[in-house]
Amino acid sequence: MRLSELQNKDVINLKDGKKIGNIIDIVIDKNGKMESLIIEKNKLFSVFSSKEELEIKWNQIEKFGEDVILVHMD
Repeated sequence: MRLSELQNKDVINLKDGKKIGNIIDIVIDKNGKMESLIIEKNKLFSVFSSKEELEIKWNQIEKFGEDVILVHMD
């Protein structure tokens, strides 16, 4: 799977079913393994506010679906 394919998927929190945001980047460790996803959080008035990023660790990812990525967030 390519980063461009991941960026088209919505990231959904399994705890409350809400969309967290979209992937803007990934973190890869020195061994070449994907360590985490960097998400641009959804904001109601994102045009007028600074962009907020969130890092989701690999162990928080539950499932990669066709259209969404399901994650466990507290």
